[in-house]
Amino acid sequence: MSDGTAKTMHLAAHFPGVNNTTVWQDPRSGSQIEFSSFEHLARTAERGLFDFFFLAEGLRLREHNGRIHDLDVVGRPESITVLNALAAVTERLGLAATVNTTFNEPYELARRLASLDHLSGGRAAWNVVTSSDAFTGENFRRGGYLDRADRYARAAEFVATARELWDSWPDGGAPGAFDHTGPQFRISGRFGVPRSPQGHPVIIQAGDSDEGREFAASAADIIFTRHGTLESGRAFYADVKRRLADYGRDPQDLKIMPGVTFVLGDTAAEAQEKAAEIRRQQVSPQTAILTLEQIWGVDLSGYDPDGPLPDIDPDPDSQRVQGRVRHGDPGALAAKWRALSEEKGLSIRQTVIEATGRQSFIGTPEAVAEEMAAFVRAGAADGFILVPHLTPGGLDEFVDRVVPLLQERGAFRTRYEGVTLREHLGLSRPRAKSSAEGGT
Repeated sequence: MSDGTAKTMHLAAHFPGVNNTTVWQDPRSGSQIEFSSFEHLARTAERGLFDFFFLAEGLRLREHNGRIHDLDVVGRPESITVLNALAAVTERLGLAATVNTTFNEPYELARRLASLDHLSGGRAAWNVVTSSDAFTGENFRRGGYLDRADRYARAAEFVATARELWDSWPDGGAPGAFDHTGPQFRISGRFGVPRSPQGHPVIIQAGDSDEGREFAASAADIIFTRHGTLESGRAFYADVKRRLADYGRDPQDLKIMPGVTFVLGDTAAEAQEKAAEIRRQQVSPQTAILTLEQIWGVDLSGYDPDGPLPDIDPDPDSQRVQGRVRHGDPGALAAKWRALSEEKGLSIRQTVIEATGRQSFIGTPEAVAEEMAAFVRAGAADGFILVPHLTPGGLDEFVDRVVPLLQERGAFRTRYEGVTLREHLGLSRPRAKSSAEGGT
């Protein structure tokens, strides 16, 4: 692949709903549980020749001051169940499920993912996530809390163990025995599912921390990240790609795909106006205060959303918000937001709007296509995971108006060349064990 104008990008579709992404007030906003919503977005993504369809998932409804957080979806189906159904109504589109390593077990999850890979003809992917809070653990018999280092250690051994299980059954052969003994898991036996079309489902890692980058470099096929500028994207891209050599991997073995939003207009001014209105709807006055309370950890209901940020310090030990990880140091983040607010003269609501927006492509279809292609050419990404603001039709306009322009530029495929997700991504199929290696 050249580094010129024809560098091809990868695209994926994220089903929205969690947090305040979705504009619920829009009359086109549909159900988060009816199968027709999932089917519409997946069919649109496949019509646009996207690599995969991506589902997020949480293991407990988050709470804010003891009440269910009003920005969360209540009652969305379990991810792999949805993807098994989508396998029957799509042909080439990859199907990616977010599944937690803290409260699952390797044999059971490896079996479910291998089954999805068989049922879909080789299109399964697993977004590996962890959970560190005891609040979520209360939903599970084992429960408990894992420190940050421990949960990444468990995740790394979990993925390695799942791969041992997938590899224990050679292509076209009888099942071999597996015997895994490690700090996290001690299991042995024979895996119950034949080797699947991809050998291993594609592994996705979501995380920007140093631990997350190292885990992705060692074990992932895709890293799902977020960056606000071309410069930060290039720095992240270079840092993660350089780590691959430590694990005997090449740069093309890991695809870096930031999550992004988009807003299209017939003119640049129209697109900017639409984008501003969408952000105002996503960050209502109530949402702005709730978002601030997630950082400060205290009751801020008496503050005016159109007024200045609080001059009090955050409570680092707050349990006001449960089921949501407080990323980084609350005090440092509050100071950063205060500096942003003071520099630009922003109110609480305006600060939240500016500080929480992920990388967005805003403009005419032509401008968006060129900017996305430029990101990939510049080494800031291998592609993008698009997060539309409407369910289920939020991807339609992008597929109809931007994808053809990307194809004209040679920046995106004009047809699927392969069948499996690994083939879409240009990833090699893991080597299968020989019958002699597989055991008896």
